[in-house]
Amino acid sequence: MFLQPDVFQMHEMLTSLIQWYLAALDQGGYWLIGLLMAMESSILPVPSEFVIPPAAYLAHSKGTFTLTGIVIAGTVGSWVGASVMYWASYLIGRPLLMKYGRYVMITPEKIQQAEAWSSHYGMVGVFISRLLPVIRHLIGIPAGVVRMHFGWYSLATIIGSGIWCAVLCWVGVTAGQDEQLMQGNLHRISLWVGGLLVFLGSLYYFFVHRQMRR
Repeated sequence: MFLQPDVFQMHEMLTSLIQWYLAALDQGGYWLIGLLMAMESSILPVPSEFVIPPAAYLAHSKGTFTLTGIVIAGTVGSWVGASVMYWASYLIGRPLLMKYGRYVMITPEKIQQAEAWSSHYGMVGVFISRLLPVIRHLIGIPAGVVRMHFGWYSLATIIGSGIWCAVLCWVGVTAGQDEQLMQGNLHRISLWVGGLLVFLGSLYYFFVHRQMRR
């Protein structure tokens, strides 16, 4: 009973945030999508799972965007952010990142995990990392430190990011067809959010966490 007001307060905050973002999309268009995805592919905590699906919903329901345009904008933005991470690591180097990275949310542990992943999977790891949580925005660090060929790094990043943006577009369209979800039904919201968290958590556990322990 005592938690119920907090639940409704969170629901109102989430609804307000979504409404603000949808309004911002009308103004910013593809440029806003690209900017947010560039931030998501760097060290800034902007989850792509909350950037692409609302735009895909608008594209499907109102024709404000096209799904192809969203995928392209998201992919280009992801490549820009990933390139910034690559060149920053390439120029700055590992010692400075290990020493000062924690001040921009890049801990030594995260760097070591990304390095282990990169050394194990190589260029294929860059591609796979674009489909995985946590490791997605860190893979540019070891790639830059070991000076992986930027052309191959870019190709793997673009292909992986394009697939990921397409998957998120499908999620946005599918969620938009859920009438109870669109009406703000708390139960439906919990199911969708919970399902998304379980899916992403499973990806991270099986493809990243277990590999890091090995």
